[in-house]
Amino acid sequence: MAHSTLQQWATARADELPGAVPEQPFGPDHWVYKVRGKMFLLLSDATGEPFVTVKARPADATTLREAFDEIIPGYHMNKRHWVSLRSGGSLEEPLVRDLVTESYLLVVESLPRVQRPVDPATFGQAPA
Repeated sequence: MAHSTLQQWATARADELPGAVPEQPFGPDHWVYKVRGKMFLLLSDATGEPFVTVKARPADATTLREAFDEIIPGYHMNKRHWVSLRSGGSLEEPLVRDLVTESYLLVVESLPRVQRPVDPATFGQAPA
């Protein structure tokens, strides 16, 4: 699978996140990033166009879908908690990186404290 620019941005950010591991559990057409065995990112072109799927808080998912034509309900995922980002529009790298980070932190928050590779409350903040 050749990565689109959107997927390259998402992959670059995921590769920076502590404990993030790329896998292909659904075959060669799909890349999944997991943290402690839980998925937070899907990259695919199964629909004929490259897309990125991330987890989001339900209210954020709704807002994102309303704000951007390129953000749709998550492909083959729970539509309240996942959104898919499509290429070819107004999505910019900082937003994609932020959405991947937020997805990662949502999954980390759901892990038992001892399994968390980072503290989701303080991750990414500059030390005081």
